[in-house]
Amino acid sequence: MNRRQALKGLLTAGTTTAGLAAIGGRPAAAAGTPPTGADAPVEKVKTAMLTMQREAWEQGVAMQALLEWGDRDDVVRMARGAMLRIYPDGRLGMVSDNHGVTDPAANGEGVLFAAQATGDPIFKDGAGRMLEYLLKKAPRTADGTLHHIDHKPQVWIDSMYMAPPFLAAAGAHAESLKQVEGIRRLLWDPKARLYSHIWDDGRKAYERKAFWGVGNGWAAAGMTRVIKALPEGMAAERKKLAGYVREVLDGCLKLRRPDGFFHDVVDDPKTFVETNLGQQLSYTIFRGVKAGWLDKAYLADAEVMRRAARGKVDDLGYVRDVCGSPTFEKPGVAAEGQAFFILMEAAARDLGV
Repeated sequence: MNRRQALKGLLTAGTTTAGLAAIGGRPAAAAGTPPTGADAPVEKVKTAMLTMQREAWEQGVAMQALLEWGDRDDVVRMARGAMLRIYPDGRLGMVSDNHGVTDPAANGEGVLFAAQATGDPIFKDGAGRMLEYLLKKAPRTADGTLHHIDHKPQVWIDSMYMAPPFLAAAGAHAESLKQVEGIRRLLWDPKARLYSHIWDDGRKAYERKAFWGVGNGWAAAGMTRVIKALPEGMAAERKKLAGYVREVLDGCLKLRRPDGFFHDVVDDPKTFVETNLGQQLSYTIFRGVKAGWLDKAYLADAEVMRRAARGKVDDLGYVRDVCGSPTFEKPGVAAEGQAFFILMEAAARDLGV
């Protein structure tokens, strides 16, 4: 079992902008200006990311990275790309029939930004259609938790990052929180303080009980984005989510290797060592400390993980040994690994570290 069952199967078989949260960033460098100093590795990573083929969630996470880094024109360009691949039912960025239910929602924040930045009604329409799909059309469990894929009644931890942040940014705050709680109810292990990967609601059993590292990173970073998108009047809900983030951070960090990396299944040293979970957790820590809901004591871990990830960037800008595309079963490179390097660096920059 790997992260993207549907993708592996294909390979082997041959309406509103209300509530859009402001996201920190800085203006992009002038065209033709070579990056220098701290920006140089990010620009290399960004260039490599933009050369990679991207599935729906990868397009979305890449847009989020560029938005937080401050490359606003590129966000609009990528939003247009997501709109070119919108399904009739409203799912954004669907370049292949990968059965994604929540994955395409990762594009929503970038498309919402493009609507606000350009005033072009095509983007408002696209974000509205994506929202309507999640609220009214997407398959879900009896208690209303969204399935991750449309051909099996499964809930994946990946969805914690893909759908709730967009729902919150689009103003569907109650639904965003409902999804967080539903995913947590099915996948959270309170003893381990970690999330399992996949629940099959048809069989009422885990499809994959393993504590997949990047999946726990999706959870931590996804809830961090929800906290940022919720309005100030929902202080109690934000505080509750912050507690959830601290729990999964603690569960992961107790299993961090001395070199700053994690095993692919975080409590299984027989699985390969990978890079991306450290980036996801560093992003989460920098954003949490910046927002004031996470103690500064976590910064020591974040810096160890950040240094480790920076050491994995090769001469062409690829972040090496992340959970690798396209089947995510071995170390390699992936658009999401590129994106989270940028997200990590944007969060560190905004914190001033």
